[in-house]
Parts: sequence; C-alpha cells; structure tokens
Amino acid sequence: MKVGDVMSTEVLTIGPDAPLKEAATMMVKAGVSGLPVIDDGRKVIGIITEADFVTAEANRSWGRQRRRLLASLFGETETHQARSVADAMTPNPHTIDRTSSVTEAARKMTELGVKRLPVTLPDGTLEGIISRADVMGAFARPDDALQSEIYTDVALGVLQLHDSSVAVEVVDGAVTLRGSVPTRSEARLLEELATRVEGVVSVTSEVTWSTDDTKQGFGAAGT
Repeated sequence: MKVGDVMSTEVLTIGPDAPLKEAATMMVKAGVSGLPVIDDGRKVIGIITEADFVTAEANRSWGRQRRRLLASLFGETETHQARSVADAMTPNPHTIDRTSSVTEAARKMTELGVKRLPVTLPDGTLEGIISRADVMGAFARPDDALQSEIYTDVALGVLQLHDSSVAVEVVDGAVTLRGSVPTRSEARLLEELATRVEGVVSVTSEVTWSTDDTKQGFGAAGT
C-alpha cells in the first residue's frame, strides 16, 4: 500500500506571515497538532506544531526575564519574540511522496520523532499529508482484505502460482500459508512478500516445495 492510498488530500495549511494566534486557533478548532506552512505557490516551506508553540512560549518567558535584566543593567529593552508563523515554524521539514510505501512513511516518522509528513510533488508542491492515524488505519485492515491481497496479488499475480497450489488464512492480522510450490525459492519469496503487506502482523508458512533450487545441483523435496 502506498502513501497516496491513505494520505489526506484536504489539508489545513497556513502562510508564514500569519500570526501565531491564528495558527493556534486553527489547530484547536480543527483538532490537529500541526500545520504545513506554504508559500503563495503551495510549496511547503515549513511546518508548525504544538512543540513549536511550547518553544515559542519558553523563549517568550526567557525574553521577559532578559528584558528585566537588561533594563536594570543597561536600560536595554529590545529582544526578539516569535510573533508570526515564520518566527516559530520548523523550516524545510521532512516530506514524502505519494509513491512511497506506508511502511516507509511509518519508519520515517518513527526515526524523525514526528506525527505527520507532508506529501509533496517533486517540485515541493503540497499534495497531501500522512499522519500516524493514517498509518494505523492501514495496519488495521480487515483480514479478508489481507487474505485477498496475499492470495490474488502476491501468490497468483506476482509469483504466478497455480490457483490451487496455496491457501492463505488470516486471523487478526496473523497469516498462515499452506500448500505446495515447485521450488524452495518460491516458498521463501511467498513468505517474504506476505510479510511486507501492510497490516500483516505475522506470517507462518507451512508451504512445502518439490525442488530445493537454493543449493547447487538442486535437492530433494522438503519444507
């Protein structure tokens, strides 16, 4: 399953010159924890999240303390405070494209410690957004959908196996493969490809083979 299959295309966005209060209001009303920041051409130039507001508030508190200290020592009062989205946003955020797998999106979000990734075209134009909720939805696919994809797309489609040579059973995301295939490499490939299907929790293979083509000179039938 690809990012384009699960991403949200109706994305709430904001411009860099918008006040922080506007961004906060939009996020609260929409019940989201982050907004892509785009320019006039819908190119993603940043992202603003709840964490950015926490940082901005912490800097504001420090600014108040600094102003009091400077005023008492030197009579200085100037200090920078985050007022616009551009002041507080994370610039040049990590993005992903619609052709990437949901697994890749999940890995990227985990490694980066983020809850969402803007989905962009090659030129940086915003196309959608994928969140942890979208990823969780992909991994909560019904058992019959998983069974159909593994049997039809993988066994019959990719591996070109005979329609009566294998059986696929899925219970709560746990897959059991049964049957017999011509070679050991096909049995291994069937198990590996089934494991990569989004939503699969585990794979148990009871598939046997006629020829062990993984050894020089081939070998006997086995499991």
